[in-house]
Amino acid sequence: MSATPAATPDEFSVLLRATPAKAHALLLTQALAGDGASQLAVAQTYLEGIGCPRDPAEALYWFQLAAHQGEPMAMNMLGRCYENGWGMTANYELAAVWYREAAEHGSDWGMYNYAHVLANGRGLAQNRALAFHWFGRAAEAGHGRAMHFLGQYYEHGWETAPDAGKARELYRRSAEKGDYRGKCSWASVLTEQGRIEEACALLRSAINVAPAYFVEALRSDLARSRHPELRMLAAASSV
Repeated sequence: MSATPAATPDEFSVLLRATPAKAHALLLTQALAGDGASQLAVAQTYLEGIGCPRDPAEALYWFQLAAHQGEPMAMNMLGRCYENGWGMTANYELAAVWYREAAEHGSDWGMYNYAHVLANGRGLAQNRALAFHWFGRAAEAGHGRAMHFLGQYYEHGWETAPDAGKARELYRRSAEKGDYRGKCSWASVLTEQGRIEEACALLRSAINVAPAYFVEALRSDLARSRHPELRMLAAASSV
């Protein structure tokens, strides 16, 4: 008897929307058969509770299996589990190890997260020069958040000569990728250029997706702006 063919990513995408429990069951079957991509996907379903009860410990188990099969995103997610204490006690040192593995295996998220822990000295010695390198690698791979942080390095001259032009370009690209920090930084550039209406539109879109702590800090900054449109936006966002 021939084996049942594996579902394609597109088929799983449809199933996850229509019948998540069935999608989870199919993923689990393929994961148990040793398919690394399915192990990664089933780990995510356990982490988020998609088609199954949320179970961080079970997610950790499947992320570990997929990571040891060479799945770069599983390596990154294993790092996140260790950093955030999902399924176990938080361990920043192991988080940094797995972020590095993910980065070296080509994951843009791994590059970004590894750059972050290097920049902050979280789980390993702080190394801003190496963080600059990995933010650059992640930005080259198209990672919007990394573009924003790389832009800050060029704006402030951290580990490189200041380059306002590069910083502005990175902020613009980050905003176009949808990163809320990039939108705010690019909005600041637009404000300096007198393009207030465009800046306000970007800031509104950032406020809609940014976490509460970021929105509160942004609202406080906008409230002190010399531009009445930005002060009005601050007032509206606090309602």
